[in-house]
Amino acid sequence: MNIFVINSGSSSIKYQMIKMPEEALACSGIVERIGSGDATITHNTYKDNEKQKHEAQSHIRNHVEGLQAVVDLLTDSKIGVIKDTSEISAVGHRVVHGGEKFSNISVVTESVKEEIKKLFPLAPLHNPANYRGIEVAEKVFPAAKQIAVFDTSFHQTMPEKAFRYAIPNKFYKENGIRAYGFHGTSHKYVSAKAEEYLQKKDIKVITLHLGNGCSVAAVKDGKCIDTSMGLGPMNGLVMGTRAGDIDQSIIFHMVREMGISVEQVNNILNKESGMLGLTGANDMRDINKAVEENGHDAVLAMDIYAYRAQKYIGSYIAALNGVDAVVFTAGVGENDVNTRERICSNLDALGIVMDKEKNRATGIKGVKDISHTSSKVKILVIPTNEEMEIARQCYQLMETNK
Repeated sequence: MNIFVINSGSSSIKYQMIKMPEEALACSGIVERIGSGDATITHNTYKDNEKQKHEAQSHIRNHVEGLQAVVDLLTDSKIGVIKDTSEISAVGHRVVHGGEKFSNISVVTESVKEEIKKLFPLAPLHNPANYRGIEVAEKVFPAAKQIAVFDTSFHQTMPEKAFRYAIPNKFYKENGIRAYGFHGTSHKYVSAKAEEYLQKKDIKVITLHLGNGCSVAAVKDGKCIDTSMGLGPMNGLVMGTRAGDIDQSIIFHMVREMGISVEQVNNILNKESGMLGLTGANDMRDINKAVEENGHDAVLAMDIYAYRAQKYIGSYIAALNGVDAVVFTAGVGENDVNTRERICSNLDALGIVMDKEKNRATGIKGVKDISHTSSKVKILVIPTNEEMEIARQCYQLMETNK
């Protein structure tokens, strides 16, 4: 069974085709700068564990043209992986916000699409683009089952004491204002991998998804009991351009005393804060270079970044009443040895002790154990694969509904 996974952005389409149940990656790629005169397509095919990269530039006016260009590559006589679109059994769509309505994946129907549209205000940067991807895929892959996989669904197991805010009840009951959490597909994937690696059931895991967007989750017995992001993806850890946790009084001060509009404040906290606001850069490679040069702003920013993560680790150990493993994943979590070292420092009282040599070792594939022999808690680096997790869930749904 061929599962085609789509992550549709406002001007991009990321995709993978995965053969199930073998979990074999057939192709992957991204269409970027849709709507501009210089849109690009990077398409990778995989055969005998070897990747072949194909790049093209084209005038792609919209997502329909973008996805059609991908289909042309999928069915190309020389590099194609299928003969025609009828060989795609299901299209799995990443949808960022599912609200309380969707606690599991869902076959896309007209009513499901209407619910996704209702959630546009909660994820204005993501859900409209995800919705557009569904509508385009319905036209391009008419024979395939369209399936929505929600970032928020993994976090729907949080108890009410974790997801409710201490504001008047009517705002929750009438407006759905509560913590939903994000990066759920990633947290689900790596927490399951940790359980598999440790060969232990009912484990307690803290997963740190550290990329340009960052979040942390407390997972017990495979279920999320708390997570750092809230109503939207701005809360919690310090991120590439997002502030994370902030005193609400700052927002009112900026509006009332400084004359900054609400729209500007939203833009500042979303796109101009975090590591970018503190250092002028949001790429950890650039920030680490500045740290090496002893740049004060960069050093302070890294201290703030690590300190915030440490506080969440400590609080989630309390929430879990112990922890078996701390897991690092996503771009920064998987690749930045310095960030991992900073976060794991001074946590020995919690039983978390890193082996610095293991942390800096390269060439390790799969799960990387970087905990010291004296550590009571395993420290693991696990590459995330959200597309594979989406494909798995789609395949299971297709098999169940046979």
